[in-house]
Amino acid sequence: MRKRGLKFYLSIYRKILTQDLKTKLSYRSDFIISMIGMIITNIAGFISFMILFRNFPTINGWDYYHMLFLYGFSLVALTPVQCLFDNNWNLRFAVQSGDFIKYCFRPVNVFFYFMSEVFDVKGLGQLAFGIGTIIFAWIKIGLPVSVLAIAKMLVFLLTASLFMIALMNFAAATCFWLTGSGYVMVIMFRFKDFAKYPASIFQGVFKVIFTFIIPIAFIAYYPSLVILTPGSVPLLSWLSPLFGLLVFWLSYKFWMLGVRKYDFTGS
Repeated sequence: MRKRGLKFYLSIYRKILTQDLKTKLSYRSDFIISMIGMIITNIAGFISFMILFRNFPTINGWDYYHMLFLYGFSLVALTPVQCLFDNNWNLRFAVQSGDFIKYCFRPVNVFFYFMSEVFDVKGLGQLAFGIGTIIFAWIKIGLPVSVLAIAKMLVFLLTASLFMIALMNFAAATCFWLTGSGYVMVIMFRFKDFAKYPASIFQGVFKVIFTFIIPIAFIAYYPSLVILTPGSVPLLSWLSPLFGLLVFWLSYKFWMLGVRKYDFTGS
């Protein structure tokens, strides 16, 4: 089969995305309600921070506005996994029903084609709220604004996204071997709530787990330190882009290993 290039996949994705959005927008009430629901959920998170910091001025040295920056950073970093990789939640149903076999016969990358079928527009509301939270916290903290600072922000936001995408890829792909993989997905997704807290609150074995085994600390904490503490950035923060690419690549390989098992066994 002829090797497909980036231009080909971008063209295909544009066509699939257009059709998916047309389908969703045909049910405008559902679209509007979903967006409002996402915004209300994030407002509730914002209010919970205000309530928390009325009783605790700082958390392990992090004040309200630094924690708010971390919260907004995590929201934006989690947007790609919701918008672009949300179909991972449907993977186990496709595998169990046998419908997944149709993806194995298409002349495109299976991972790309399966993920591109769904674009969760609710994530756009989360993205907008996250950006607004970052800007608000940025101003209150008094961080300098420069082209370099914005460039670093974009790079490390993408870095943070790769870790959550990888976690969900790993969790979803367990359905090729486990019948109860839905529980794995739910557990991994709930770990995202820890991303809005600094990893420094964890001690001992938990810090090791959330840094190197289930790398929640890389979803917001380590990447955000490049912006928040430019004068004393830890090595793990600078290495996070490399770690993110590696973890994502490993999750992709694991996902495709499951595809090969499914293709070979039909199970």
